[in-house]
Amino acid sequence: MSSDPNRLPHINTIGLLGGMSWESTRIYYRELNQQINQHLGGLHSAPMVLVNVDFAPIERLMQAGDWAGIGQRLLGHCRCIQAAGADFLVIATNTMHKLAPLIEAELDLPLLHIADVVGQALRDQGVTTVGLLGTAFTMQEPFYRDRLRARHGIQTLLPNAPQRDVVDRVIFTELCHGQLQAESKQAYLDIIDDLAAQGAQAIILGCTEIGLLVQSSDTSVPLLDATHCHIQAAVEMALNQDP
Repeated sequence: MSSDPNRLPHINTIGLLGGMSWESTRIYYRELNQQINQHLGGLHSAPMVLVNVDFAPIERLMQAGDWAGIGQRLLGHCRCIQAAGADFLVIATNTMHKLAPLIEAELDLPLLHIADVVGQALRDQGVTTVGLLGTAFTMQEPFYRDRLRARHGIQTLLPNAPQRDVVDRVIFTELCHGQLQAESKQAYLDIIDDLAAQGAQAIILGCTEIGLLVQSSDTSVPLLDATHCHIQAAVEMALNQDP
């Protein structure tokens, strides 16, 4: 930053694609602003272009397997973010990074990919085998696991099929509505213990709402909250630092 006390620092404008769900987007919005203020002080906040989508029609397309339709919807929103002057793009959800190749190919806007941020954090911690919790799409489809393996050398373990159903159901029927149930928390903790017993050195909380339910203080197994990693990297990019 400039040594001139009268000169305001330059902050890159964050493009935030949110609404999937709004419960997680409010975490992004709050923490991006809080962290920028912690770095710069005073009345500084995060310059941001935020598009908050209606999740209901997107979720219906997800269940129908119409990812092409979702891609076109999200691409339109991302073009609005780009046109509004954002310097880089943050997609405030893990699952929609399935569409990252499409978005990157169509935009002239750098995308901060959540799996790359998570992969770097795991490498920094010396983790080579990790468990993954997220929506059924994030857990079962290869886009997240393949990127971790190909770019960061990290192998991923998944819950078994009944456990994946539990994780996914809790996300969509409880956490997306801001509901935190004790029995669901215990079910998650049991799944985390099972993955650790299979050799996971840490667990990725790979859905932006999971951190509302489970925190590091709840288990001896190391947890990596993808949301917080993503936010921290976005702050570093906004401040012209290397994430």
